[in-house]
Amino acid sequence: MITTKTRQQIERMHSAGKYLAELLTLLRESAVPGITTAKLNDIAEGWLVRKKLYSPFKGYRGYPSSICVSVNEQVVHGIPGQKLIKNGDIVSIDAGVVFDGYVADAAITVPVGEVSEQLQKLISITEHSLYYGISQMVEGNRLYDITYAIQSYTESYGYSLVKEFCGHGVGRKMHEDPQVPNCGHRPNTGPRLRCGWVLAIEPMVNMGSAGVKVEGDGWTVVTNDGKPSAHFEHTVAITSNGPLILTAL
Repeated sequence: MITTKTRQQIERMHSAGKYLAELLTLLRESAVPGITTAKLNDIAEGWLVRKKLYSPFKGYRGYPSSICVSVNEQVVHGIPGQKLIKNGDIVSIDAGVVFDGYVADAAITVPVGEVSEQLQKLISITEHSLYYGISQMVEGNRLYDITYAIQSYTESYGYSLVKEFCGHGVGRKMHEDPQVPNCGHRPNTGPRLRCGWVLAIEPMVNMGSAGVKVEGDGWTVVTNDGKPSAHFEHTVAITSNGPLILTAL
């Protein structure tokens, strides 16, 4: 069942989103050559303690960390560890914050040091595809208008979208109805969008083929062909004035 949020509930989620934007800004600045992915998680956990907040990720279905850090061919759900981030890497950071009982969820992909033009383009197209999807979050449109906008834009550049993972509703829980696929649906199909819906839109874009697999840790998703992937996400409310990005950086 898709829950419609009140204005007051959306305001609480917006407060959570502002905190999350602050955290992601800190992590973006911290993602430098020589740092480990575990250290990024330490930085996030220290920040959460100082702000008296907590992450909805830690403990979710046994997930051990407060953020996900995925490097290069890692798509999503990378568990922070002793992996060193190097000059020329791209690092996807997925994070969440719970404030006053409500969740905000967002992700960024960060270029570390000097990255190739190919990787810069992958990051740029992935981020732009997110905003193409968000632009369809208007009352009266249909859910898969979001999907089609993301897919048509991304594939026009020759990239592939991950099918196995998708966006979702957000509220008191991190994952609520509906699921928001990034590909595989025609426009003008799916449930009609309503004011008060809050959705996390999150395209995951591969430079090569769409195929992915889960590594032995049971969490980290990587591309089958070993080519890089990028990931961006915002939590967005549908309002009478159009889409409101609650996690704007």
